[in-house]
Amino acid sequence: MEPRLILNTSATDSGGTAPSNTAPSNTDPSATLTPAVKKVALVSLRGDREFRKVRAHGQVIRTRLFQLRVTDYRPRYGEQWRPRAIIGIVVPKKTLKLAVHRNRARRRVQEALRTLPALPPCRAILSPAALVLDAPFAELQAALAKALGSFDPKAKGRPKGGRGPAKPAPAAGQP
Repeated sequence: MEPRLILNTSATDSGGTAPSNTAPSNTDPSATLTPAVKKVALVSLRGDREFRKVRAHGQVIRTRLFQLRVTDYRPRYGEQWRPRAIIGIVVPKKTLKLAVHRNRARRRVQEALRTLPALPPCRAILSPAALVLDAPFAELQAALAKALGSFDPKAKGRPKGGRGPAKPAPAAGQP
């Protein structure tokens, strides 16, 4: 089966209006043919409740550029099942002191996520490190793709209980 092709044009027609659905009569050199790829929409996490659920049940994936906490996709209350990536980007002041740097890091990560070819349906919290500002964009994209690709929705996020195996109780008469 041959893949469908979509015509992308980067400019509007000469009248200043949006291009129509029909193909232009003259050939535009800026028009390119690209294969149709099904993309998963990127949406932001909203509300403290959603962040708490991801923090409580998510898998942690750490790289030198960011920390990613991921859990499987579940629709919000009252929504229909539409698998998509719901990702909240959190840049604390402890990581980057200046608001300009925090905003720049957030924008770089958003653009890297937006331009990835495919995002798995999930809920995630992404906390970028200060290295995100200086890292090459291709490296940031590759690290995000690798981290999101390594996410296993079947794996359990955090163990129930404490931080490790329970210690045996001391025998009677021993300190």
